[in-house]
Amino acid sequence: MTQELSTQENVAETRSGQPRAALASVTPFRVMSVMQRAHELECAGNQIVHLEVGEPDFSTAQPIVEAGKAALDAGLTQYTAATGLAALRGKISERYRLQHGLEISPERILITPGASGGLLLLAHLLVGQGDGILITDPAYPCVRNFIKLRDASPQLVPVVRAASYQPSVEDLMAQRTDATRGVWLASPNNPTGTILDRSQLSALSAWTRREGLHLLVDEIYHGLHFVDDLPSVLEVDDSAFVVNSFSKYFGMTGWRLGWIVVPEAFIDTARTLAQNMYISASSIAQHAALAAFEPETQVILDSRREEFRRRRDYMVEELTALGFVLPQEIAGAFYVYADCSKFSDDSEAFCKRMLEEYGVAMTPGTDFGDASARTMLRLSFTTSMAQLQIAIARLRAALA
Repeated sequence: MTQELSTQENVAETRSGQPRAALASVTPFRVMSVMQRAHELECAGNQIVHLEVGEPDFSTAQPIVEAGKAALDAGLTQYTAATGLAALRGKISERYRLQHGLEISPERILITPGASGGLLLLAHLLVGQGDGILITDPAYPCVRNFIKLRDASPQLVPVVRAASYQPSVEDLMAQRTDATRGVWLASPNNPTGTILDRSQLSALSAWTRREGLHLLVDEIYHGLHFVDDLPSVLEVDDSAFVVNSFSKYFGMTGWRLGWIVVPEAFIDTARTLAQNMYISASSIAQHAALAAFEPETQVILDSRREEFRRRRDYMVEELTALGFVLPQEIAGAFYVYADCSKFSDDSEAFCKRMLEEYGVAMTPGTDFGDASARTMLRLSFTTSMAQLQIAIARLRAALA
């Protein structure tokens, strides 16, 4: 009886205790908290300019919407294969051929429920307990949390403005340990909007191969770039892993659809993980996405990219004039990563003041890492030019 009671007490202690260490180490996604507070202020009658969230303000292009409606009308609401519709994987394969001159077998492409679903699958595929994964600081915040959820360690690699917030081989070597198993990068990067050019990708991939580390590159902002040459890592390293998305360039955020590309040796294991983790991505979203590659849709999407370019140019000029220090070139995505140290050494307090007193919602740099985060903030130019002009006017008034 005594042993039975002791067992019951232990079970109760476990059930009422703290979350396991991996869960306790997961940090909040601050941009969502900023967005929630901004909506609360709007409900109270305030007019807020949203520069905090990375979501295109355009509705999904009409040809994609019509394809989704047609799929619903046709009753195409059943599960698909775990790896996704063969036709959609074929379209993506064709895009790699047309955009990058690559012959990527559709078998290597898996359709995922958003890029987040793809990153989670890759985390389970590539990261084990106790592993270390090198990621840049700053970087998209969920990446380090996905690594932590594997009881592994995100190994932050500080990067600086002078190097366009991208790492060199020497930067990676400085943070590597015996536990390091891989390198996760992004080009274009969120929050900085900077890219890895062909020579950088070649050098980094050569080092990871030489050191026996896997290489994963987030390419979800491909298509939303403002330079002539934005290579995929697969152009220089066929053994790399890639995650991409229909959310950004294709404007399908709420449809929750992405894809990953894995080397041939990982196809079977990735398929098994997909079967177990989510069965399949949304069938309706997949059928709708088939229309994303049609010429009429591409015209719409490319025109939207040019509008983002116009907004970028406006924000760079105006923020620089106000005294913010920006990356040397914002080559892709739709963010400005700005140094606000002229005005504050506490980006969280600065962003809170701008939101509460001036109605401008921005994301503090502390959402993206540790390096210089207290003096950095991210502004998204995904709202209209009229709204951007209001935001600049309010910032000018606040900083006068």
